[in-house]
Amino acid sequence: MLPRLSLPLSKTMLALLAIVFVGPGLLSHDPWKSLDAITIEIAHQMVVTGDWLVPRLAGEPWMSQSPLYYWVGGLLGKLLGPLIPFHGAVRLASALFMLAALAAIYFAARSWYGAEAAADPDPQARRAPAVAGMLLLIGSVGLFAHAHEATPELATLAAVAAVLAAAAHAIGAPLRAGLGAGLALGATLLGTGPVVAAALGVALLATWLVSPDWRNARGALFLIVTALVAAALTAAWLVPLGARDASLLEQWWHESVIPEGELLGNLRYYLVTLSWSSFPSWLFVPWTLWVRRRRLRAASVFLPLAASLALYFGLALVGPARELYAILMLPALALLAAPGALTLRRGAAAAFDWYAVMTFSFFVVLVWIGYCALTFGVPRKLAENAFRMAPGFVERFDPVVVASALLLSLAWLMFLFRVPRSRTRGVTRWAAGMTLLWGTFATLYMPWADFQKSYRGVALQLRSQIPVDAPCVSGRDLGSAQRAAFSYLVDLVTVPYNPLQPDACPVLLVQGRAQDPSDQFGAQWKKLAEVGRPGDRSERFRLYRLIR
Repeated sequence: MLPRLSLPLSKTMLALLAIVFVGPGLLSHDPWKSLDAITIEIAHQMVVTGDWLVPRLAGEPWMSQSPLYYWVGGLLGKLLGPLIPFHGAVRLASALFMLAALAAIYFAARSWYGAEAAADPDPQARRAPAVAGMLLLIGSVGLFAHAHEATPELATLAAVAAVLAAAAHAIGAPLRAGLGAGLALGATLLGTGPVVAAALGVALLATWLVSPDWRNARGALFLIVTALVAAALTAAWLVPLGARDASLLEQWWHESVIPEGELLGNLRYYLVTLSWSSFPSWLFVPWTLWVRRRRLRAASVFLPLAASLALYFGLALVGPARELYAILMLPALALLAAPGALTLRRGAAAAFDWYAVMTFSFFVVLVWIGYCALTFGVPRKLAENAFRMAPGFVERFDPVVVASALLLSLAWLMFLFRVPRSRTRGVTRWAAGMTLLWGTFATLYMPWADFQKSYRGVALQLRSQIPVDAPCVSGRDLGSAQRAAFSYLVDLVTVPYNPLQPDACPVLLVQGRAQDPSDQFGAQWKKLAEVGRPGDRSERFRLYRLIR
């Protein structure tokens, strides 16, 4: 018989669920477009050049992001490079940051809300909010793909969660809490720039002004220590960067704070994105606010609410409108949603539980049907569509991969039939379903997805056609992700194309569309190669050589 689970989940089961959620797919594929390839290339450049101060892409400074993720990813790549592929080692930083974020939300919810359940006769009542908060973050739809790619925003995600966790002890231990919150606040700036750090700083200050819990000397001490520690940490990178090249510091600041897009358009975009990205947390936030409507000024409610709103308006004010940035609001929303998830009326809780069971049971069946189509050609129509998307792909049956996916499916059955009634059953099944869905996709479909998304085949074909006597290769209309992938995979680095001096770089690499004319540069340029990724009709790479 399948073992019976107790709810709320034990720490061991929570840790196992978190590891199974973040682990699959990290090591088994090449860099993908677009941030995945860019991040891996920048970390690789740091290791190759030994310059850990300035992020670089294909040899050129890349000041659109701060360096925290690149530091961690590059260090892991350097340490683990002899054992696993460098890009896989870099992605382990994503796993570490995600695990840190989940742990921080667990302790934040336990500290903020666990004490309120101290009078409950149930010995597990104190842990229930912590478990709910962590499971809601795991189950956030917006993290389904982003939690498993190399992206600097995951470092900031963990730092945001750490700020919320440290702030729970602002009054009880202001010095230690200020140290922790300051390090985390500084990490947000080193993760993605000053916008998130400023938004969290506004939320902390607003909580001190509004909440009676914090409006005292200990709350002020906490804020002062937080600000000093955050300033010292960020100065450790900004001061050396400015001392080396003030223009790079100015470029970083310009990239970070100059608004992109219209405010109303960005506000509308992030609101729509959060409607699915933060599901199911947003379902429970209104109920939390209603249940605690007489305690909205309490720090435990006001801080995560203020952090969510400050991040929402801050990201919309500066822009650009990018779906990835919405994940930075997920920790605060998951924390705020945790009490609401535990106090739902029985009918609403049962409806959400039923929805989780039906949704993921349906999707896991689809996953297995799709894998049968890839491997055995049945159903035939589905197999034809899959291979049309990846022409030339050959699926090989791997018993280890299938056994891993079957084990995950068996675990889902355990969550279906071997869990008791509990206030946390709905969020537990939802988080388990998200873990199952990603795990089965990452094990069964990763070779098929990598075949389509990897630039390795394109890069090798282009490198093989470049004349050995070519002094350099110029590039035109190349995207940042493509430049990063070519540089990392085959050390193909391009310089900007100069039409006034074509002799300076007699080999030209152009990115375009399949319908673009191949002779658009005139008869003096001879086409050496035209390649693209399998099934990708929107991207073609043409290599030319100047005929003197």
